[in-house]
Amino acid sequence: MSQYKRVLLKLSGESLMGKGQYGIDPDKLNEYASQICAITKSGIQVAIVIGGGNIFRGMSGTKKGFDRVKGDQMGMLATVINSIALETAITAHGIKARVFTAIRMEPVGELYKTDNVIDSLQRGEVAILAGGTGNPFFTTDSASALRAIEIKADVLLKGTRVDGVYDSDPEKNPKAKKFDTLSFDKAYAMGLKIMDLTAFTLCKENNLPILVFNMDCPGTLEKVMKGTKKTGTIVTLK
Repeated sequence: MSQYKRVLLKLSGESLMGKGQYGIDPDKLNEYASQICAITKSGIQVAIVIGGGNIFRGMSGTKKGFDRVKGDQMGMLATVINSIALETAITAHGIKARVFTAIRMEPVGELYKTDNVIDSLQRGEVAILAGGTGNPFFTTDSASALRAIEIKADVLLKGTRVDGVYDSDPEKNPKAKKFDTLSFDKAYAMGLKIMDLTAFTLCKENNLPILVFNMDCPGTLEKVMKGTKKTGTIVTLK
């Protein structure tokens, strides 16, 4: 039995590259779709926000001469490409998925409206929320926090390549300490970069828990939903 009824899952675009350097790895895409479908079939309502860094990042584009606004718009379009790919993979597993975009671009995706997304979730569909917030200068972290609050998600799930939040980079420091639980204030005081500050503040002010876990380990998403001890790190007000 899941401890959550409705969740928003934030995935990074870079994670879709798998072992590649660019684009979408079909095996990684299928693996993610399988995990998402498994929890959807158990009755959990799942909304997803995915980044576009495997295709284009607005911030990195500005370093190469792109105008920031245009660069961010290109990044928004990259998230739409990833969202369509994920929609296709989820559908192949027998679960209906729909792409909602922050910028009008039918028939690629339906324009995002909170009520329509909630209706979709209640019908057992996976709602993939693309295009960030639709505005430049906001990351997909911020978009995921905003959308999670709007659709009244129980938790914001941040799928990463590590199994939680550590006091230092576990890939560089083998003695890094993992937290099972953490407060927003302690994470901020320690300078832990769980999400960007805008997203982090939105979650704190709206009492939305953030659960960080390893999405690259098959089966972990289901363990998170069941509340398996020491699976990931949960960040809350206290």
